[in-house]
Amino acid sequence: MVTKAIFRKITKLHYDLELKINEVYDDDEDMVKVAEKSLLLIDECIRKLKEIISIHYFENIAEEVYFFRKLKPQFISKFIYYSTILDIESHKPSAGNKTLKKYYEAEQEKLKSFYIEHTEFYSYYRREATYLDHKIFIRNSYDLKMKLSYGFYNFDTSFTTSHDHLIARFLASQQLDNYLKKQLENLSDQGSTKTLSPLVWSASKVGLIELVYGLYQMRCFNGGNVELSEVIKFVERSLDTDLGNFHKTIFEIRNRKQGPTKFLHLVSDHLDQHFLNTEGE
Repeated sequence: MVTKAIFRKITKLHYDLELKINEVYDDDEDMVKVAEKSLLLIDECIRKLKEIISIHYFENIAEEVYFFRKLKPQFISKFIYYSTILDIESHKPSAGNKTLKKYYEAEQEKLKSFYIEHTEFYSYYRREATYLDHKIFIRNSYDLKMKLSYGFYNFDTSFTTSHDHLIARFLASQQLDNYLKKQLENLSDQGSTKTLSPLVWSASKVGLIELVYGLYQMRCFNGGNVELSEVIKFVERSLDTDLGNFHKTIFEIRNRKQGPTKFLHLVSDHLDQHFLNTEGE
Protein backbone atom coordinates (compact mmCIF):
# COMPACT_ATOMS: atom_id res chain seq x y z
CA MET A 1 0.00 0.00 0.00
CA VAL A 2 1.38 3.42 -0.96
CA THR A 3 2.07 5.92 1.82
CA LYS A 4 -0.67 8.38 0.83
CA ALA A 5 -3.28 5.63 1.09
CA ILE A 6 -1.86 4.62 4.48
CA PHE A 7 -2.03 8.21 5.72
CA ARG A 8 -5.71 8.40 4.69
CA LYS A 9 -6.35 5.15 6.56
CA ILE A 10 -4.56 6.51 9.66
CA THR A 11 -6.52 9.78 9.54
CA LYS A 12 -9.77 7.76 9.43
CA LEU A 13 -8.51 5.60 12.31
CA HIS A 14 -7.87 8.70 14.43
CA TYR A 15 -11.20 10.27 13.51
CA ASP A 16 -13.10 7.12 14.53
CA LEU A 17 -11.10 6.92 17.78
CA GLU A 18 -12.07 10.46 18.74
CA LEU A 19 -15.75 9.73 18.10
CA LYS A 20 -15.59 6.59 20.27
CA ILE A 21 -13.87 8.48 23.11
CA ASN A 22 -16.47 11.22 22.94
CA GLU A 23 -19.18 8.55 23.24
CA VAL A 24 -17.49 7.35 26.44
CA TYR A 25 -17.90 10.86 27.90
CA ASP A 26 -21.60 10.72 27.04
CA ASP A 27 -22.07 7.42 28.91
CA ASP A 28 -20.19 8.28 32.10
CA GLU A 29 -18.98 11.40 33.93
CA ASP A 30 -16.71 9.51 36.35
CA MET A 31 -13.25 10.38 35.02
CA VAL A 32 -11.70 7.18 36.40
CA LYS A 33 -14.14 5.11 34.36
CA VAL A 34 -13.84 7.44 31.37
CA ALA A 35 -10.05 7.06 31.44
CA GLU A 36 -10.21 3.26 31.80
CA LYS A 37 -12.65 2.84 28.91
CA SER A 38 -10.76 5.32 26.73
CA LEU A 39 -7.44 3.55 27.31
CA LEU A 40 -8.91 0.27 26.06
CA LEU A 41 -10.05 2.00 22.86
CA ILE A 42 -6.72 3.79 22.40
CA ASP A 43 -4.67 0.65 23.00
CA GLU A 44 -6.63 -1.23 20.35
CA CYS A 45 -6.16 1.65 17.92
CA ILE A 46 -2.40 1.97 18.52
CA ARG A 47 -1.97 -1.78 17.96
CA LYS A 48 -3.62 -1.39 14.55
CA LEU A 49 -1.41 1.60 13.80
CA LYS A 50 1.70 -0.37 14.74
CA GLU A 51 0.71 -3.27 12.49
CA ILE A 52 0.42 -0.86 9.57
CA ILE A 53 3.66 1.06 10.10
CA SER A 54 6.08 -1.58 11.43
CA ILE A 55 6.21 -3.33 8.05
CA HIS A 56 5.88 -0.21 5.91
CA TYR A 57 8.78 1.29 3.96
CA PHE A 58 8.39 5.04 3.52
CA GLU A 59 9.09 6.30 0.03
CA ASN A 60 11.02 9.37 1.21
CA ILE A 61 12.26 11.14 4.35
CA ALA A 62 9.50 13.76 4.28
CA GLU A 63 6.77 11.11 4.57
CA GLU A 64 8.49 9.34 7.45
CA VAL A 65 9.06 12.60 9.32
CA TYR A 66 5.41 13.55 8.80
CA PHE A 67 4.21 10.30 10.32
CA PHE A 68 6.48 10.35 13.38
CA ARG A 69 6.21 14.09 14.02
CA LYS A 70 2.53 14.69 13.22
CA LEU A 71 0.46 11.51 13.02
CA LYS A 72 1.78 9.01 15.56
CA PRO A 73 1.95 11.54 18.46
CA GLN A 74 -1.81 12.20 18.09
CA PHE A 75 -2.47 8.59 19.14
CA ILE A 76 0.26 8.21 21.77
CA SER A 77 -0.61 11.56 23.40
CA LYS A 78 -4.11 10.26 24.07
CA PHE A 79 -2.70 7.18 25.80
CA ILE A 80 -0.38 9.36 27.93
CA TYR A 81 -3.19 11.80 28.76
CA TYR A 82 -5.74 9.23 29.89
CA SER A 83 -3.10 7.20 31.74
CA THR A 84 -2.18 10.34 33.67
CA ILE A 85 -5.84 11.22 34.30
CA LEU A 86 -6.44 7.71 35.61
CA ASP A 87 -3.48 8.04 37.97
CA ILE A 88 -4.48 11.51 39.19
CA GLU A 89 -8.17 10.81 39.73
CA SER A 90 -7.76 7.34 41.24
CA HIS A 91 -5.32 8.74 43.84
CA LYS A 92 -7.26 11.95 44.50
CA PRO A 93 -7.79 12.45 48.25
CA SER A 94 -11.32 12.47 49.67
CA ALA A 95 -10.97 15.88 51.24
CA GLY A 96 -12.18 19.46 51.15
CA ASN A 97 -11.65 21.99 48.38
CA LYS A 98 -8.50 23.41 49.98
CA THR A 99 -6.75 20.03 49.96
CA LEU A 100 -7.95 19.23 46.45
CA LYS A 101 -6.71 22.60 45.24
CA LYS A 102 -3.22 21.83 46.56
CA TYR A 103 -3.40 18.36 44.99
CA TYR A 104 -4.17 19.69 41.50
CA GLU A 105 -1.64 22.51 41.86
CA ALA A 106 1.04 19.91 42.69
CA GLU A 107 0.20 18.18 39.40
CA GLN A 108 0.62 21.50 37.60
CA GLU A 109 4.09 21.80 39.13
CA LYS A 110 5.00 18.40 37.69
CA LEU A 111 4.10 19.73 34.25
CA LYS A 112 6.29 22.79 34.77
CA SER A 113 9.20 20.54 35.78
CA PHE A 114 8.71 18.45 32.63
CA TYR A 115 8.86 21.53 30.39
CA ILE A 116 11.96 22.82 32.20
CA GLU A 117 13.68 19.44 31.78
CA HIS A 118 13.00 19.47 28.03
CA THR A 119 13.18 23.21 27.44
CA GLU A 120 15.62 22.98 24.51
CA PHE A 121 13.60 20.48 22.50
CA TYR A 122 10.32 22.20 23.45
CA SER A 123 11.71 25.38 21.91
CA TYR A 124 12.54 23.40 18.75
CA TYR A 125 9.00 22.02 18.68
CA ARG A 126 7.27 25.35 19.38
CA ARG A 127 9.30 27.15 16.72
CA GLU A 128 8.35 24.39 14.24
CA ALA A 129 12.02 24.04 13.41
CA THR A 130 13.00 21.24 11.02
CA TYR A 131 16.80 21.17 10.84
CA LEU A 132 17.05 18.08 13.10
CA ASP A 133 14.06 16.19 11.72
CA HIS A 134 16.19 13.89 9.54
CA LYS A 135 17.87 12.60 12.72
CA ILE A 136 15.09 12.54 15.31
CA PHE A 137 12.02 11.50 13.30
CA ILE A 138 13.55 8.77 11.14
CA ARG A 139 13.74 5.17 12.32
CA ASN A 140 17.20 3.91 13.27
CA SER A 141 18.64 7.38 12.86
CA TYR A 142 19.64 9.34 15.95
CA ASP A 143 22.49 11.35 17.42
CA LEU A 144 23.94 10.05 20.70
CA LYS A 145 25.15 13.57 21.48
CA MET A 146 21.53 14.60 21.90
CA LYS A 147 19.51 14.02 25.07
CA LEU A 148 17.73 10.67 24.67
CA SER A 149 15.20 8.87 26.85
CA TYR A 150 16.68 6.43 29.37
CA GLY A 151 14.39 3.76 27.97
CA PHE A 152 15.38 4.43 24.38
CA TYR A 153 16.97 1.01 23.84
CA ASN A 154 13.76 -0.70 24.97
CA PHE A 155 11.76 0.90 22.16
CA ASP A 156 10.56 -1.03 19.12
CA THR A 157 12.75 0.45 16.39
CA SER A 158 10.23 -0.45 13.68
CA PHE A 159 7.64 1.85 15.28
CA THR A 160 9.71 4.42 17.16
CA THR A 161 12.15 7.26 16.57
CA SER A 162 14.24 9.04 19.16
CA HIS A 163 11.87 11.98 19.75
CA ASP A 164 8.33 11.21 18.57
CA HIS A 165 7.40 10.18 22.13
CA LEU A 166 8.40 13.62 23.41
CA ILE A 167 6.08 15.27 20.89
CA ALA A 168 3.29 13.05 22.22
CA ARG A 169 4.14 14.08 25.78
CA PHE A 170 4.00 17.76 24.82
CA LEU A 171 0.53 17.28 23.29
CA ALA A 172 -0.67 15.31 26.32
CA SER A 173 0.76 17.90 28.70
CA GLN A 174 -1.10 20.71 26.95
CA GLN A 175 -4.36 18.81 27.29
CA LEU A 176 -3.58 17.86 30.89
CA ASP A 177 -2.83 21.49 31.76
CA ASN A 178 -6.28 22.45 30.44
CA TYR A 179 -7.85 19.66 32.48
CA LEU A 180 -6.13 20.75 35.70
CA LYS A 181 -7.12 24.38 35.14
CA LYS A 182 -10.71 23.27 34.64
CA GLN A 183 -10.69 21.27 37.89
CA LEU A 184 -9.31 24.24 39.81
CA GLU A 185 -11.90 26.55 38.26
CA ASN A 186 -14.66 24.14 39.26
CA LEU A 187 -13.40 24.15 42.86
CA SER A 188 -13.37 27.96 42.85
CA ASP A 189 -16.87 28.13 41.34
CA GLN A 190 -18.44 25.81 43.90
CA GLY A 191 -20.73 27.79 46.12
CA SER A 192 -20.85 30.79 43.78
CA THR A 193 -24.14 31.92 42.27
CA LYS A 194 -24.70 30.79 38.70
CA THR A 195 -25.17 33.65 36.26
CA LEU A 196 -27.41 32.87 33.31
CA SER A 197 -26.10 33.93 29.92
CA PRO A 198 -28.00 36.82 28.29
CA LEU A 199 -27.52 35.01 24.95
CA VAL A 200 -30.07 32.48 23.70
CA TRP A 201 -29.44 30.32 20.61
CA SER A 202 -32.46 30.98 18.40
CA ALA A 203 -31.46 29.04 15.27
CA SER A 204 -31.73 25.25 14.93
CA LYS A 205 -29.73 23.02 17.28
CA VAL A 206 -28.55 21.02 14.27
CA GLY A 207 -27.08 24.24 12.88
CA LEU A 208 -25.28 24.93 16.16
CA ILE A 209 -23.80 21.42 16.22
CA GLU A 210 -22.66 21.83 12.60
CA LEU A 211 -21.01 25.15 13.46
CA VAL A 212 -19.30 23.87 16.60
CA TYR A 213 -18.15 20.68 14.89
CA GLY A 214 -16.69 22.67 11.99
CA LEU A 215 -14.71 24.85 14.41
CA TYR A 216 -13.63 21.75 16.34
CA GLN A 217 -12.31 20.07 13.19
CA MET A 218 -10.32 23.24 12.42
CA ARG A 219 -8.67 22.88 15.86
CA CYS A 220 -10.03 26.28 16.93
CA PHE A 221 -10.36 25.26 20.58
CA ASN A 222 -7.19 24.84 22.68
CA GLY A 223 -5.17 24.18 19.55
CA GLY A 224 -7.07 20.93 19.07
CA ASN A 225 -6.06 19.57 22.48
CA VAL A 226 -9.59 19.04 23.75
CA GLU A 227 -12.29 16.42 23.29
CA LEU A 228 -15.40 17.28 21.29
CA SER A 229 -17.64 16.38 24.25
CA GLU A 230 -15.92 19.06 26.38
CA VAL A 231 -16.50 21.68 23.68
CA ILE A 232 -20.16 20.65 23.38
CA LYS A 233 -20.66 20.82 27.15
CA PHE A 234 -19.09 24.30 27.24
CA VAL A 235 -21.42 25.51 24.47
CA GLU A 236 -24.42 23.98 26.24
CA ARG A 237 -23.53 25.72 29.51
CA SER A 238 -22.73 29.04 27.83
CA LEU A 239 -25.97 29.16 25.82
CA ASP A 240 -28.10 27.31 28.41
CA THR A 241 -29.20 24.70 25.86
CA ASP A 242 -29.21 20.94 25.46
CA LEU A 243 -27.74 19.56 22.22
CA GLY A 244 -28.82 16.00 22.99
CA ASN A 245 -27.13 13.08 21.20
CA PHE A 246 -24.73 15.18 19.14
CA HIS A 247 -22.91 12.09 17.80
CA LYS A 248 -26.10 10.95 16.09
CA THR A 249 -26.68 14.47 14.78
CA ILE A 250 -23.14 14.66 13.35
CA PHE A 251 -23.68 11.31 11.62
CA GLU A 252 -26.91 12.63 10.10
CA ILE A 253 -25.20 15.88 9.05
CA ARG A 254 -22.40 13.97 7.35
CA ASN A 255 -24.85 11.81 5.36
CA ARG A 256 -27.62 14.25 4.43
CA LYS A 257 -28.38 14.57 0.71
CA GLN A 258 -28.13 18.37 0.50
CA GLY A 259 -24.55 18.25 1.80
CA PRO A 260 -22.93 18.29 5.24
CA THR A 261 -22.38 22.07 5.45
CA LYS A 262 -25.88 23.42 4.85
CA PHE A 263 -25.86 25.79 7.85
CA LEU A 264 -22.28 26.97 7.28
CA HIS A 265 -23.11 27.82 3.65
CA LEU A 266 -26.17 29.72 4.87
CA VAL A 267 -24.02 31.72 7.31
CA SER A 268 -21.49 32.45 4.56
CA ASP A 269 -24.20 33.55 2.07
CA HIS A 270 -25.88 35.85 4.62
CA LEU A 271 -22.56 37.46 5.54
CA ASP A 272 -21.63 37.97 1.89
CA GLN A 273 -25.04 39.54 1.24
CA HIS A 274 -24.68 41.79 4.30
CA PHE A 275 -21.33 43.14 3.08
CA LEU A 276 -22.74 43.69 -0.41
CA ASN A 277 -25.70 45.59 1.00
CA THR A 278 -23.51 47.81 3.17
CA GLU A 279 -20.91 48.73 0.53
CA GLY A 280 -20.32 52.45 0.44
CA GLU A 281 -21.86 53.10 3.86
